[in-house]
Amino acid sequence: MKNFLEEVNARIGGVALQNCYHCMKCSSGCPMAEVMEYQSNEIIRMVQLGEREKLLNSSAIWLCVSCETCVTRCPNAVDIPRMIDVLRQMSLEAGIKPAEPEVVAFHRAFLDTVKLGGRVNEPLMMVSYKARTGTWFKDLVMGLKMLLKGKLSLVSPRTRNRTVIHRIFKRTSKL
Repeated sequence: MKNFLEEVNARIGGVALQNCYHCMKCSSGCPMAEVMEYQSNEIIRMVQLGEREKLLNSSAIWLCVSCETCVTRCPNAVDIPRMIDVLRQMSLEAGIKPAEPEVVAFHRAFLDTVKLGGRVNEPLMMVSYKARTGTWFKDLVMGLKMLLKGKLSLVSPRTRNRTVIHRIFKRTSKL
């Protein structure tokens, strides 16, 4: 049986997490570092030390925005966003309730709209997200301002060949 580090490395592919020598360049450039309970280099170290339960139950793995600043800064090209994706997937597979359920609701609303039309349908995505979280009026004023400034469209484009999109989702769906 693989230990936690071996399991994560196998699922990441590419550069092994052992290549991280904790220079902290990833964490110093991370725009989310100040709100995450564990910074990027700490997450790698926790994987290396086998702290599976602590990581899979943390909010840090759900707060990463996958901007890839960490990868750009890493002298060893460790793919931290890919590692975070793997940790999220492992958390969901283990049946652990996400520490940041609104993030999961947003991801699911986003993917559902892409699955439906091949592209993001912003109005449909917002309705889906609000229905999942029950936060119907939380961003209403900001949404109206965005609509008035033309930053939000009521009509979204669709992909011509949606069959291809459906095939992609069918091949890649796990949960």
